[in-house]
Amino acid sequence: MNQPAVDPKLDPHSEAFLHRLMQRQLRLSIACAATFVIALIALPMLNYCAPELMSRRIFGFTLTWFVLGVLFFPFVWIISYVFIHRSIGLEDEEVRSAGSASESRQVGKQAGEK
Repeated sequence: MNQPAVDPKLDPHSEAFLHRLMQRQLRLSIACAATFVIALIALPMLNYCAPELMSRRIFGFTLTWFVLGVLFFPFVWIISYVFIHRSIGLEDEEVRSAGSASESRQVGKQAGEK
């Protein structure tokens, strides 16, 4: 029996499939890490470049301490939330593409049997 050629990018057991998924997740990881690093560097830079702005009072705190003590932790949670949901989305997308590839292989097998 001749089996139709399988696209290695869509075969969930192939190295190409896993490489593509890991590459997309790496890009997502780098984007999330870059967002965190930019926020981490922005606070001291704003303190240096705009001390008048950062010394303003908000809810009894200076803006610097408000951002660092109150807003920074939720910001990290938001980055984590985005990373987890987009990562799961990437995996779901790969599963769907693998499912469509296996369906096309089964259709090809059935057509070859007739």
